[in-house]
Amino acid sequence: MKRNVVKKVLAMTMIAAMTVGAVGCGGAGGAAGKKMQKVDKDSLKFPLKEQATLRGMTSFPAGSESDPNKRTIFTRLEKDTNVHIDWTAVQNDQWADKIGLVMSDPNKLPDFIFSAGFDDSSLLKYGKQGVIIPVEKYIDAYMPNLKKVFDEFPEYRAMCTDSEGHIWALPWIEQLGSGKEAIQSVSDMSFINKKWLDFLGLEVPKTTDDLEKVLVAFRDNADKIQKEFKIDGSIIPLSCIVNDGSQDPAIIINGFGEGYGDTDCGRHIAVNDDNKVICSATQDGYKKGVEWLHKLYSEKLIDPEAFTQDWSTYVSKGKAGRYGVCFSWDVANIDNLKDWVPLPALKADVRSITPCNGSFTGGFDRGRCVVTSMAKNPALVCAWLDQMYDPFQSPQNNWGTYGEKDDFDIFELGKNSDGEKMLQHADLGDASPVEVREAECVGGPLAVLDRYYGKYVTCPDDAKYRMDWIKDIYVPDMIHDNMYPNVFMTADDTKKLSDLTADITKTINAKKSDWIMNGFSDSDWDKYVKKLDSYGMEEYLGIFQKYLDEYNKAK
Repeated sequence: MKRNVVKKVLAMTMIAAMTVGAVGCGGAGGAAGKKMQKVDKDSLKFPLKEQATLRGMTSFPAGSESDPNKRTIFTRLEKDTNVHIDWTAVQNDQWADKIGLVMSDPNKLPDFIFSAGFDDSSLLKYGKQGVIIPVEKYIDAYMPNLKKVFDEFPEYRAMCTDSEGHIWALPWIEQLGSGKEAIQSVSDMSFINKKWLDFLGLEVPKTTDDLEKVLVAFRDNADKIQKEFKIDGSIIPLSCIVNDGSQDPAIIINGFGEGYGDTDCGRHIAVNDDNKVICSATQDGYKKGVEWLHKLYSEKLIDPEAFTQDWSTYVSKGKAGRYGVCFSWDVANIDNLKDWVPLPALKADVRSITPCNGSFTGGFDRGRCVVTSMAKNPALVCAWLDQMYDPFQSPQNNWGTYGEKDDFDIFELGKNSDGEKMLQHADLGDASPVEVREAECVGGPLAVLDRYYGKYVTCPDDAKYRMDWIKDIYVPDMIHDNMYPNVFMTADDTKKLSDLTADITKTINAKKSDWIMNGFSDSDWDKYVKKLDSYGMEEYLGIFQKYLDEYNKAK
C-alpha cells in the first residue's frame, strides 16, 4: 500500500480513537481528566528571558560520563534554552530497580523521565494512577517539532495513542530505510570470520550443513588458526548469548520447517502468510532448529559460556579474535569489519529470513519519555523536550555530537548542498560504534527521519553498510511478507498479556537453553507444548490476533 493511503487510514483511525477518548476521559480516572496547563506561547520562546530549572531523570551506560550536565549536548541545550536541568542519573544496569522505586514514591518524582523506556503496561498503569500525565494536548499546543513529525507521519501518532485517545509518552523514532529494507528488519545478524575461511580454503556457508562442516574445520584446526593469527586464548567456533536479542543465534535456524525461525525473543510470535499470529517457538521448524543447535553444542562447536556470559565478556573474547561465527547488530561491536562477512540465509528445508516484528515503520519506542504529575510547569517541560525533536538536534541525541575536546567526535560540523549547517559523520577508525556513541549521545525522545539525510545529517557509515547487507543479502530471502505491527492495546488486554507472557516466555527461554545444552525427546517436546497451552497460549495468541485483525481492517 502506498504511503499516502496508509497515512490517511491511520490518521482516520487516530482521530476516531481520540474522539472516543474525548467522550470517555472524564471517567477514566488518574491523570487523564487533569486540565491542561495553558500559557502564553511567547513565554516559551527559547532562550528564556530568565533561567528556569526543571528536574529530570535519565540513565547512562557504565563507563561513560555519569553527569548529564557534563555532556556537551546538554551543555549546549542549556545555553540555547536558558533552562537548567537538575538531573538524577542512574547507570543502565541499575535502571530497572531504581525507576520502579522512583515511580512508586511521589516525593522522588522529577518533572520528567527522559529515558523511561516504559512498556505499554507501565504507561497505562502510571497513567491510571495519576503518576504521569497525558501529553497529546501539549504536543498540539507547545511542541511544534514533534507535531510536524506526527502531521507528516500520522502512523506514529496513531501508534502513540491509546484506545481512549491519550498519549502517555513521547516517542523515540529512527528511520533508516523502510519496509523490508528498514535497518531494523534484521536484528540478530550472523557473521563469519572470512580470514579464517580463507586460511583454511573454505567458502562462505550457504546451508546449515555447510556451516556445520565449517565449524568443525574451525575446531579441528584450532591450533593452526591460533598460531597463524597469534590468538591469545582458545578458539571458539561459534559464540552467542542465548535469549539475548541481537546476540541470540535465532537467525541461523530460520531455514528449518516453514522458515519462521524465532526472531522475536521477547514474545516468540510471528505472523504467517494467512495473517494468523503463531507462536514461533512451537513450530516444527523451531523444534528442528533447536535440535540442530544441540547437535552443534554436543560437538563442542558452540561456546559453553553462551548461556551465561554478559555483553562485556562476549565482546572481550571477540576483540581477542577468538570467534569463528558470532551474532550482533554489527560485527564491528564484537571484532572488526575487514575480517568478517555476514552469513546469508542458511538453507535447511527452505532459505528464509523473517523480518523483525514492528520493523517496517522503522525504529520506534512508544514509551521513551514521560512527564510526571509532579511537574509544576508541564507546558515548559514539553516545550523543552520538543527541542529534542528539532531536525538538527535529534541526530546528535541519537548518535553524538561535534566540537568536543576529547577523542570522541561522532560528527564534524559542515554544510549541505544549500550551504546550511549539516552534521557530517566522522571516521570512527577501528573504534566500536557502540562505545563511541555511548560517550556522547544522550538518547531520550527524538525523531530522525529519512528525509534528514543529506540535509541535516549524513547517513552513518555503519548504517549504510548494514542497510546494504539487508537489501543485498537478506531481503531476497524474506519469503514471508508479514510481521507483527506496533499496536497500543487496552489496559485490560495489556495486563492479560503481561500476565500470560511471564510464564510463557520464561518457559520458552528456559527450555531453549536446556535443550541446546542437553537435548530433548519427542516426549519432552509434547510436554513443553502442553505446558504452554496450560499457561494460556490460545488466549495469548488470541489477544495478538485481535489487534492484528483491527490493524489490517484499518489498512
